[in-house]
Parts: sequence; C-alpha cells; structure tokens
Amino acid sequence: MNVCQHLVQSPARLSRLQRTQETACYPLGKRPCEMQAFRIWDVNQKTFYLRNNQLVAGYLQGPNTKLEEKIDVVPIEPHAMFLGIHGGKLCLACVKSGDEIKLGLEPVNITDLNSSKEEDKRFAFIRSDSGPTTSFESAACPGWFLCTALETDQPVGLTNTPQDAVQVTKFYFQQDQ
Repeated sequence: MNVCQHLVQSPARLSRLQRTQETACYPLGKRPCEMQAFRIWDVNQKTFYLRNNQLVAGYLQGPNTKLEEKIDVVPIEPHAMFLGIHGGKLCLACVKSGDEIKLGLEPVNITDLNSSKEEDKRFAFIRSDSGPTTSFESAACPGWFLCTALETDQPVGLTNTPQDAVQVTKFYFQQDQ
C-alpha cells in the first residue's frame, strides 16, 4: 500500500484537529497525499539548483533564475514528507556511508515511496516551522538537518550541528503557484 492509499483508507488515523490543519494547508479539492511543488530558499536568499547532478544553493539572477529547482513534496503525516526534484523523479535522501552521513539525490519516483517501508525512511523529512522559516530533519537520521553553506554555489547537505554558524538550516518554504 503506498502513502496515498494508506492515508485515504485510514482517515480515522487523523484526529479532527489534524484533518482541519491538513485541509487548511492544501487547496480545496486536493488530497494531502498528492505531490505538490514548493519554492525553497535559505534565510540568506540562496535558491536551490542542479549543477553537475548535485543540488547546490546560490544566487540566481536574470536568465539563470530558470535554473531554480522546485521541491516536490508528498506529505506522509502532518509534519513528515518525502522531498524530491524534477517532477518527483529524483528524491532527496539521507545516505549513511560508514560513519559519514550525506544528502543524496536518488532516481526514485516520489509517489512510489511508502512511509511504512523501512528502506524508504531515508527519503522522509520532518518539517518544523518557526515563525516564517522552516527546518527539515531527516527521519532516518534524527538530529541531522537539511542545510546550505554560507558561501554561494555550494552543495546542499545535512548537518548535525544546526546551531553552528557555518551552516544555514532555516529556509523559506512556499507552495508554488
């Protein structure tokens, strides 16, 4: 059963308040499990784009603004979601390699992911809003947050020291119109 089927077939799982919050977060007529596109940029105004098959954050101006990557989202729960790019065909993943944890892009269809599969957990992120900004914590690697470097045109990554001044973990996250 995929995420959409699970949510649609189990509406009792959501409390009335959660259903109300979900309804408020999505346009009328859209189910919460449908993929939606969002714009994302860090608090220093750097947007995400692809360079050599790597997601980086930088300042895009003029004709380069068309390079901006929209983040594709499939909600799992009110605050958990799968994140992808390129129409949900490349998914952001928390990748463990030995003692190292990195952000990866994997060629997986975001709508085929299943929140109840352990192997799909690496694609899930917990969204936390604080005023106008949002942070994203890896569900597979608790304590690791999506981040950008202070310098421009550097890879988007993960950090386990979100309070460190050399990484930016606060983003503006807005549904694309």
